[in-house]
Amino acid sequence: MSRLVHILRAGKLDYKKSLSLQSTISSIVINNSTGPFQNVLILTEHDPVYTIGIRTKDYGPEEEQRLTALGAQFVRTNRGGLITFHGPGQLVAYPLLNLKNFQPSIRWYVCHIEKTIIELCRQYGIKAQTTEDTGVWVKERKICAIGIHASRYVTTHGLALNCNNDLRWFEHIVPCGIPGKGVTSMSVETGDESSVDSVTPKFLESFRLTMECDLVEMPESERDGFVRGIG
Repeated sequence: MSRLVHILRAGKLDYKKSLSLQSTISSIVINNSTGPFQNVLILTEHDPVYTIGIRTKDYGPEEEQRLTALGAQFVRTNRGGLITFHGPGQLVAYPLLNLKNFQPSIRWYVCHIEKTIIELCRQYGIKAQTTEDTGVWVKERKICAIGIHASRYVTTHGLALNCNNDLRWFEHIVPCGIPGKGVTSMSVETGDESSVDSVTPKFLESFRLTMECDLVEMPESERDGFVRGIG
């Protein structure tokens, strides 16, 4: 059992390329229980993109055309959940973990991802919480979206934490399919410019403590090889 997690800093990445990167690395995680990369945490940002999960209700071809006309991509995925938005200023993290190294429970995993973000927010003086709806919330405003997929207890997809992103993109959708609720960001809640770069170190520390794991940077040569491999 290994709770060593390699951090892969992918920089700004096209969303579809991030899917390819996840597919490549998750296959390694699934098939290589004794290799060097048993668990990987991808950190990235995306250009504007609306993504939708396996529940595609209300988002057919016409809605897809409407949203892409705004200047964003539109991508259908196999993660849980409904529609959300990713864009610059949002910390996107894809933990590709073999849960057999942790706790072979999807519920446990989601709970601990939520705890990671709640603890991170606490460090900024933000009182965040979970509700009956997925994600992490500040009152009635979502600050972090969570949508995952798991195959043979290896996780893909993950979380998107609003740091200092433009929240107006969310005005064109019902975020995560939950009417009557809004979105917020670290910057809005703190009144400071909480950039992805400034938030990331505290996120990693919160992730390490909550998941009870060790974090190590992926060697540069390996990281570059994975990123080049997706084109």
